[in-house]
Amino acid sequence: MVYSTSEVMNMHSKAHVNLSIEELVDTALLRGEGELASNQALVVKTGARTGRSPKDRFIVRDETTENQVDWNVINQAISPEKFDALWKKAHQYLETKDSHFVSNLRVGADENLGIPVTVITELAWHNLFAHVLFIRPEKEEKQLQSAPWTILSTPGLKTSPAEDGVNSDAAVILNFSKRRILICGTYYAGEMKKAMFSVLNFILPTHDILPMHCAANIGKDGNTALFFGLSGTGKTTLSADPDRFLIGDDEHGWGEEGVFNFEGGCYAKCIDLSQEREPLIWNAIRYGSVIENVVLDPKTKEPDYFDASLTQNSRAAYPREYIPQRVEENRGIQPNAVLFLTCDLYGVLPPIAKLTPEQAAYYFLSGYTALVGSTEVGQGSGIKPTFSTCFGAPFFPRPPQVYADLLMRRLQNYDTDVYLVNTGWTGGAHGEGGQRFSIPTTRAIVSAIVSGQLKHAEYEILPGFNVAIPKEVSGVDSALLNPIKNWKDSRAHDANTRTLIQKFIDNFNRFNVSDEICNAGPVLIG
Repeated sequence: MVYSTSEVMNMHSKAHVNLSIEELVDTALLRGEGELASNQALVVKTGARTGRSPKDRFIVRDETTENQVDWNVINQAISPEKFDALWKKAHQYLETKDSHFVSNLRVGADENLGIPVTVITELAWHNLFAHVLFIRPEKEEKQLQSAPWTILSTPGLKTSPAEDGVNSDAAVILNFSKRRILICGTYYAGEMKKAMFSVLNFILPTHDILPMHCAANIGKDGNTALFFGLSGTGKTTLSADPDRFLIGDDEHGWGEEGVFNFEGGCYAKCIDLSQEREPLIWNAIRYGSVIENVVLDPKTKEPDYFDASLTQNSRAAYPREYIPQRVEENRGIQPNAVLFLTCDLYGVLPPIAKLTPEQAAYYFLSGYTALVGSTEVGQGSGIKPTFSTCFGAPFFPRPPQVYADLLMRRLQNYDTDVYLVNTGWTGGAHGEGGQRFSIPTTRAIVSAIVSGQLKHAEYEILPGFNVAIPKEVSGVDSALLNPIKNWKDSRAHDANTRTLIQKFIDNFNRFNVSDEICNAGPVLIG
């Protein structure tokens, strides 16, 4: 038996529907789900799973998805029958609880493409998280044209691989035909956010919209900039710019009408957070925010953002309204600059390079960076290089070429400049004498990009990678711009360069794209 959203909302007399932030915080505290920090944010712990569980994520394989999804180890298939049985089990589990929580929200700040979503959670703080991260409809908001979705989150219900057809005691399952998301066995709230991101990444390409794992902001002159990158590379930090206005920090769509945010809140990494370096984020963590897996001083309740004993992936969720300098409309015009944020562990990529459209497609498909912190279960605490297609491989159900083609069309239609920005190491590899670029240095580079200073700068070509690097950037030591000049051991530099280039080549062999894009990548020399 499969229940409708209205049936789920009415199946229990103690369902709490559309509670306010204050009510959800109070309820979470009364139920012992968390505690208040000294800054009045709600502090919670997510147990053993302090990040996403990619091996436990599935997509229902049916007539809707059979020929549309890029089935692989990331996009794992599950049958409709297994989904229906587990969906029913989750409802029966909720019936045993004294209460559950329901919020009617939306994703997508586009009046034509926004999706209504009903979020049903076992925990009050999970509903608060969704309330903060998704868009909260205005009382008189016009009826959205898109069909509604339902998220059902029951972290206390452990799944059985033998019975439920999953891989462990947790599962995240997307059903595109029935517009349902089921999350069982995990307390990590980010699964809700990323599941809806995956939904939009599947739906929007059919509307000629490029869904993007990126941040976006707007300058005082109205120019829009996009910041692509995996967690830990600087999307949230660099987009929260005191001199610009934030659209969003993580998920956006880019179409003929411009850029629009998918969300109504931000989800920032907290590890090593400081008031001096990230004042906007620091000040946004207050009452109504949720901070996950952050250690508190037992006496003062002060958050210790430098304590990684629970996880490197400590997080803060807060409403966009907590950022004073934000774009009220939650959208922007066609971008004049796109930044691919990469964290190079080998120390051989420049802090900035201007890319041709073909190079942009190459580096977009490659998605080279480093895994900084354990954003996924099983990653461990170390830092290691990775290639994540479209700078967000776990969230893109369709074949990569679909998204690359959309990117190329946008770049060609609007003459948008694309830059590769290395927020990683220089002068040596990570752990081998290299130094990470400072946030002030990267901010100066970003400022030069978004202001248009580098549009007509003088460039030189970096051998091997064949990208154009500027000879001067205002506020940046020119010696930092060419990585070759920062290494004391030129032979070690050349060896690391060959290693990274070979990794690019090996990774790109799996893509079936035009010769122009293939030839735009780095090449081995010498």
